Amino acid sequence: MPQYQGYAEKLIGVLDKNNNNQAHYALPINGECVSLNNFIGQKIILEHTQSIRCIACLRKITKSFQNGYCFVCTQKLAQCDLCIVKPERCHYEQGTCREPAWGEKHCLQDHIVYLANSSGLKVGITREKNIPGRWIDQGATQALPIFRVKDRKTSGLIEVVLAKYVADKTDWRKMLKGPAENLDLRALRDILLEQAAQDLKNLGLNNFDYTSPLVGEIDGEGGGVNPLFIPRVINYPVLKYPEKISSLNLLKTPRIEGVLMGIKGQYLMVQHQVAAGPSSIGVLNCRHLAGLELELQLGD
Repeated sequence: MPQYQGYAEKLIGVLDKNNNNQAHYALPINGECVSLNNFIGQKIILEHTQSIRCIACLRKITKSFQNGYCFVCTQKLAQCDLCIVKPERCHYEQGTCREPAWGEKHCLQDHIVYLANSSGLKVGITREKNIPGRWIDQGATQALPIFRVKDRKTSGLIEVVLAKYVADKTDWRKMLKGPAENLDLRALRDILLEQAAQDLKNLGLNNFDYTSPLVGEIDGEGGGVNPLFIPRVINYPVLKYPEKISSLNLLKTPRIEGVLMGIKGQYLMVQHQVAAGPSSIGVLNCRHLAGLELELQLGD
């Protein structure tokens, strides 16, 4: 039975094109990526040693914030600023970015505005280099890029407009109950862009040519298809979905033992014993593992 001990980070998901476009997951522990897919259907034991450290400064702490940071880092790091969750509020141009060099590397880069189907249709944004990892993070079974823009703020402005017509959040409970119903993302994209046409025009973006919809690249109009911008289908390694969603939390229950039934988004699905009653499938959000020291055992 493989055993690991160390400080964890959130799950890393990549797309395995040679295995039915299935998401392949690894859990980083002390920088070592522990592959999990091969242990679906086998025993898993996760135990929190009660030690926590900040994922940025590595200082030992008693409580983490924003999925792994110490309080001091949440106040000084650009990656913890409000504009990360509300990119339309980017203030780099005002000269008040907490870390201009970090902003240039992460925010002043090409971003994609996309439609995804996780718990239903939603709009989202990500850096171009994060495709398809961002969609796997959200448990999306389908995704379709619709705009490429020059920076994070511009993508955020467009997302705010489109969110008037479609959701911009994933219903994680619905996402974990099974695969989303298949959608025609191209048709829904066309409807959405028609609905939002005036609002998009009102943004007054000076680089509108650069933010034009990726219809031509997606649909093969004029010059062929860029493989990055075709609709994606993603499958997940799940033996059985939970009938009722119940959350597992290592901070409240330091030891979790059971059978790993599946992985989707950032969630492990673990069939475990509940008191003296029958076993049930609980879900563990691995975003909450960041910075925790864990003892992990895998296999029968």
